[in-house]
Amino acid sequence: MDNTLLVSLSHQLAAYRSMDVIANNLANADTPAFKRESATFEEFVAQVAPAEGESGPQQVSFVKDAGTARDLTQGHAQTTNAPFDVAINGKGYFTVQGADGTTHYTRNGHFTLDGEGRIVTEDGDALQGDGGDITIASDDGDIHIAQDGTVSGVKGQIGKLKLVDFADDSALQKQGSSLYSTDQSPQDVETPSLHQGMLEASNVQPVVEISHMIDVMRAYQASANLSQSQEDLMRNAIDKISEAPN
Repeated sequence: MDNTLLVSLSHQLAAYRSMDVIANNLANADTPAFKRESATFEEFVAQVAPAEGESGPQQVSFVKDAGTARDLTQGHAQTTNAPFDVAINGKGYFTVQGADGTTHYTRNGHFTLDGEGRIVTEDGDALQGDGGDITIASDDGDIHIAQDGTVSGVKGQIGKLKLVDFADDSALQKQGSSLYSTDQSPQDVETPSLHQGMLEASNVQPVVEISHMIDVMRAYQASANLSQSQEDLMRNAIDKISEAPN
């Protein structure tokens, strides 16, 4: 295949990848604590044989997918007044544990109670405190969650939320449902800043994402036009060769 077509194809694949990431950002614009992502790319330079009229090896530059970069900027706080909604102000992640015992981390503080009275995520993962699951009894009355994570009812303290942080937040691996996993050792947040009845909003700005989408569409169209122009040149050359007298 002609190098021009290969270069154009690499650009089109990059545009497709960028569009996929932007679409995911827009789909999660209302997901609490979601962190927007952007596609990253690298230049891949290949050595190719010289074409007619050229001498020595030639360099051709392609676009290489290098993954995604996560924007860790904190989203603004939204008031919900729900008693088990908790927003983190500053650094930190909630610790949750699945039914299989797997530990994950999240900044999505939209919690509720399950049938056993445990504070859980929407998917049923148990929110962890310093002593494990936090269970609310029917006679605990109105629940208060203090800024330092202390959970208390009318009878006193029930538990304290386990808020942790990591040396490299960008290395956390997405597991879906706003959950992250990592091989890093969690470190307790020394001075937690939690706000009950609030949620951290997504940091996605739809207007900005749509603007990026338009730019990507234009880049894709430019690459497609390059491919079409090259195909037209080849077709015209073939037509002229076929019309040449024997």
